[in-house]
Amino acid sequence: MPSPFDRYGADVLSPQAKAARKPVVTELPLALDLVLEDPSSGFVGAVIRWENGLVVLEDRRGKRRSFPIGPGFWVDGKPVTVVMPKRKAAGAERTRSGSRAGTPTAAKVALPSRIFVEGKHDAELVEKIWGDDLRHVGVVVEFLNGIDDLPAIVDDFAPRPGRRLGVLVDHLLPGTKEWRIVEQVNAGRYGEYTFVTGHRFIDIWEAIRPERIGRAAWPQVPKGQDWKTGVCKQLGWPHASGADIGKVWSSLLGRVRSWDDLDTRLLTEVEKLIDFVTADHPQ
Repeated sequence: MPSPFDRYGADVLSPQAKAARKPVVTELPLALDLVLEDPSSGFVGAVIRWENGLVVLEDRRGKRRSFPIGPGFWVDGKPVTVVMPKRKAAGAERTRSGSRAGTPTAAKVALPSRIFVEGKHDAELVEKIWGDDLRHVGVVVEFLNGIDDLPAIVDDFAPRPGRRLGVLVDHLLPGTKEWRIVEQVNAGRYGEYTFVTGHRFIDIWEAIRPERIGRAAWPQVPKGQDWKTGVCKQLGWPHASGADIGKVWSSLLGRVRSWDDLDTRLLTEVEKLIDFVTADHPQ
C-alpha cells in the first residue's frame, strides 16, 4: 500500500513521478559579473563579455575560458540556459566579430603583446572580422610565412609577463609536423607566455561557411594536390596563376560580412588568442 506521504504512489515511472524528478531549467539573460559554473569541467567564473555565440568567463585567479551560449550552466547549484539579453531599441551597434561597439576613443598605443597568424589570407580574414576589437585593445596582428622556424621566432620575440605571444596555425592536427613544432614551443623556455593554437581546416578558405559560396560543403581535394588550386578547378574558378588565386580570395573575403559567415571552430580559437594576449592588460 503506498505511503500517504507519497504523492505518486509506488509507481516511480509514472509521468507525474518523472515530472517531479526532472530539474527545472530556467533561461537567464547574460549580464556582466554574472557567476556561472560549467559542471562538465568544474570551471566557475564571472561573465566578462559575450560575442560570436560564446560567453567568456573569468575565475577568481584571473583565468579565462570561453563557452558556447546556451544550456549546460549552473547558477547557485541549479541548471540554467544562458541567453542573449534583449537588445535595446537604439544604440546597440556591434563590430563584425559580434562584440558590442564602444564609444569611439583616441587610438591606443599598441601593446607589447602580439598575435602571429600563419599566412597572408589568414591575417586578412582576422583583420576583417576582429580588426576593430584588436585596435580597441591595442593588439597588433602579424602574419608568418609558415611555422617551420616558429621556435626561433618565439625565442627572438622573448615573451614574458606583459609581452605575451599568441600564434594561430593552419591545419593543426595530432601527429603532424606542425603539431611537433608546437609541442617544441610549448616545452621551450617561453612556453608559459606563448599560446599556440590552430584550426582543423586545410586552408583558411575552408573556415568560411560553404553557404557563402552557394554550396552545402567545400569540395574534397585529393591528397597531393594543392588545395586552393583543386577547389578552384572543381568550382570552375580561375586558377592558372597566383594572381588568379589572389582574385578568387579577394572575392571570397568580400563575401564574409561578419562572424556569422565563419565556422565557429575558428571563432573559438581566435577568441582564445585575444583573451591570452590581453590577460596582463585589463581593459
